[in-house]
Amino acid sequence: MKLPRNFFKPLAIGAPTPLRELPLRLERMIHFVPPHIEQVRSKVPQLAAQVDVILGNLEDAIPVDAKEAARTGFIAMARSCDFGATGLWTRINALNSPWALADVTEIVAAAGDQLDVIMLPKVEGAWDIHYLDQLLAQLEAKHRVRKPILIHALVETAEGVNNVESIAVASPRMHGMSLGPADLAASRAMKTTRVGGGHPEYKVLADAAAADAPRAAFQQDLWHYTIAKIVDACAGAGIKPFYGPFAAMPDGSGAVMIDGKMQDDATWKQAKVLVDLAKLVAQKDPEMGKRYGL
Repeated sequence: MKLPRNFFKPLAIGAPTPLRELPLRLERMIHFVPPHIEQVRSKVPQLAAQVDVILGNLEDAIPVDAKEAARTGFIAMARSCDFGATGLWTRINALNSPWALADVTEIVAAAGDQLDVIMLPKVEGAWDIHYLDQLLAQLEAKHRVRKPILIHALVETAEGVNNVESIAVASPRMHGMSLGPADLAASRAMKTTRVGGGHPEYKVLADAAAADAPRAAFQQDLWHYTIAKIVDACAGAGIKPFYGPFAAMPDGSGAVMIDGKMQDDATWKQAKVLVDLAKLVAQKDPEMGKRYGL
């Protein structure tokens, strides 16, 4: 166990001293930008004056064949724009992906002093934060970055929800946590393909007042437990809790709009849960298989 007096020591010789208090910044909403699309990237200087946080997204909504272009585009965006009081974040790819290491090493080398926060997706435990914490310290020392880059954890799996308390206090770099409802729904095998928000079929029925009488239905919040747990973990650690995504993404970014709702790789994972379950049911029940079109 790390001793309390060592918690705020730099993890690499020459790295900046970790912050003891989070910077006081306006962060009402995180505006996601696909950096591989030049047309969108060109609007960032104008956008920076209008929003609280600009985040260069490198993860799920970016097609596989555009990952490197997104990383290069984010670096160009970071170096060419004066963000002033607007925060500059990036959401890197998950640590188990083939792009995460290059995301961190190349961005810190080229734009470490411009970057405020790295959003780390699919955080499952304090060990993920410890790895990125140490790596950032080494890179900050190597490239003489003057202020520590903070970490924002994206909780998207059942294991991550179980470990939010230890994640929140894993490092003085911790900025806060956000809910990733689509991937979490897939992790839990939930029967929903919505990205955030409520679900009209997630409800409880009241007891009938009399025989054959209609039963009142009340819509529930399927994220209530998770959000409350994240909020308590963040409040206890003195970091910031955020909700999840509501956003429209431009064409070509790896996300599409269906019936006015954003759909991306995480939605595919949710849908796969439903399809896989339907296939299992169809194997045992041919009549249901016909209803499912299987």
